[in-house]
This record gives sequence, C-alpha cells and structure tokens, in this order.
Amino acid sequence: MREEKKEFALVKQAPGATLHRANLAELASHLGLSPSTVSRVINRTPGARSIPASTQERIFAAAEKLNYQPNMVAKSLRKQSTYTIGVMVPELGEGYSSTVLNGVETALVSNGYFFFVVSHLHREDLLREYPRLLLARAVEGIIAVDTPWREALGIPVVTISGHSQMTGLTNIVLDHRLAAELALRHFRELGHTRVAVMKGQTFSSDTESRWQAIREAAEHMQMPINPRLVVQLEGESSTSVPGYDAARRLLETGEPFTALFTFNDISAIGAIRAIREAGLRVPEDISIIGFDDIPSAAFQNPGLTTIRQPLRTMATLAVEHILSRIRSKADSISEEIQVEPELIVRNSTAPARSLDTLRRRTSTK
Repeated sequence: MREEKKEFALVKQAPGATLHRANLAELASHLGLSPSTVSRVINRTPGARSIPASTQERIFAAAEKLNYQPNMVAKSLRKQSTYTIGVMVPELGEGYSSTVLNGVETALVSNGYFFFVVSHLHREDLLREYPRLLLARAVEGIIAVDTPWREALGIPVVTISGHSQMTGLTNIVLDHRLAAELALRHFRELGHTRVAVMKGQTFSSDTESRWQAIREAAEHMQMPINPRLVVQLEGESSTSVPGYDAARRLLETGEPFTALFTFNDISAIGAIRAIREAGLRVPEDISIIGFDDIPSAAFQNPGLTTIRQPLRTMATLAVEHILSRIRSKADSISEEIQVEPELIVRNSTAPARSLDTLRRRTSTK
C-alpha cells in the first residue's frame, strides 16, 4: 500500500504545475515488472504476444495513470527506424478500400507501427506526388491498395490488387480465374444461360484482370457471353450510382438476361435498384452476384450473393511482408502472392426463369 501511495506522488502536482511524466524505469518499478517486459507491451512488439492479456491491461492502465509516454524520437534514433508506414488508397468510403484499410491498421498497430493514409482519388498528379511526399516524411515502406505502381523509391513497397510488375515489388492478388469460375458455375447450376457482366471502371487495377478471367472461364465452361450483355461502370464515384446507371443501360438494350455478375458489391446494390425500377424482381426474374463481400452485403434486401475476397487476410499479408523486408533490410525480388476467393450464397440468386416469362413480365410494365 505504501508503494502505491509513493507512486501516486509521481503524478500528483500543485495546481498549475507541469504534470510529471514517468519514465520507463519508474513505470516498471511501479508494476514490479522488468523494463524489457513493459517496453515490449507499450511498443506492441511481436514479443508482447507471449505476455498475458491481464498483464498487458495492467501495464497500459499504469502507463495512463503515471502519464508515461514512449520517447519515439529516442527510440527511432536507437533503432534507426521511424516505425512509420505510408498507405495509399483510391478513396475512403464504404467498400473494398475501407475494409482493406481496417485490416492494415489492425496489423500495423499490433506491431507498434504508426501510419499515414493518403487518398489519391485516381488523379495522375497525386499518384506521382504522394509516394514522394510519404518518402519525405520518413516512411519505411508503402502499402498501395488498388493503386498502380510505376517507380522504385528505394524502400519496400507492397501492393494489394496492384498487378504492377517491378523489381522489388510484392503484389498480393486474388485468383480471379477461380473467382470467375465460382460465379459462373453457380449461375449454370441454377440454369442461367444468358449472363450479363458488369465491368469495373477503367481506373481500377482489377478491371482488366477480372474481365480477362471471366472471358477465359466462360469459354472453358462453354458459357458464351453476348457482347451486348457486357456493360462497364463509368465515372469516378465509389457509390452505387455507377452500378445503377450501368444496369439501366443494360436493360435499355432490350437484350434479355436472367443473371448479372457485377464488378463489386457497391455496384450490385445500385443494379438491384435499377432492375426493380424496371418492374423486375431480384432474384425471381434476375439473379445477381456481387464481388468483395463488404460488411453490408449480408444486410441488403435481398442478402447479396457475392464472391468474397479475403480482404483482411490480404491486408495482414501486406503488413507481414513489408515489415519482414524492413527488418531484414534485404533487397527483394519481384513476388506475387495469390489468395483464393470464396462464393458466399445468399438470397440474390435463384433458379432461372424462362426467357418467355421474363419477356412477358417486361412487356407488361
């Protein structure tokens, strides 16, 4: 009890006085732990995982009570490391980028790293400028999400769905061929033979890779895709509007279809509204498969059948590889890490109706 009162004296000050900040030795003494144990927990190093959660909670509580703050400048000088990563994303909003960013944040924080996030909004000037701005702020590596990468900076770079080919660049990509096969096979098992496809915007790194995979899978499975049933998302919005507009253009062609494979879940949500406004039902008249499995996909009406990308796994892999390269201080050859998708079946897909029935429903609206 005396020890506890003595330690409180470290933070109890006269009114108006500067609050005393305990150093690492004082914090460790207060807790009855070694400075190295306290340091591992405070700095969230990998070694902290072996320390019981209750002990970690006690350390953080004491650090707050005693106003302990790590001296990051001294730590950086001692370790010759800034413990800072740059993260580039197209935009911040619901969907793919935000889910990946959340996974990157969790992995970096657990490893004691700080990070800067920049949104380039697909602007060429920002795509050129931001990597150098991050480098000027002493980041030790950059994680680029759905972002084209064009030049070497002399620091480790990992892209998620980047598809760039460059020495020393690590690409974490989805097996798009398997994703296409999963979606088309599901449609075929439900009796759909006239499948429409919604391609992504031209600026997305995944657009061409996914479209090529869909074409190859369709040919292999003998499920020809009518060119009139292919539509592309337009504009730079990351909302459901491009999907809504693309679905309307598709419906206006008058070419009948009973299934639609969209570029992502956000565009699928917009497409569902356009289909309903045309007097058709999902999935009774037109089945829809999305892509990504964003958190809200399961809560749509109907729940969205989708191709799940393991986005948090991709984020964790990106952090693991960039930190490994930073710690080893070794050059890396070009590397591609492929992850597998998963079909998540919900209520937006159903057995195909006959085209005659679909035509009759359309003609009566």
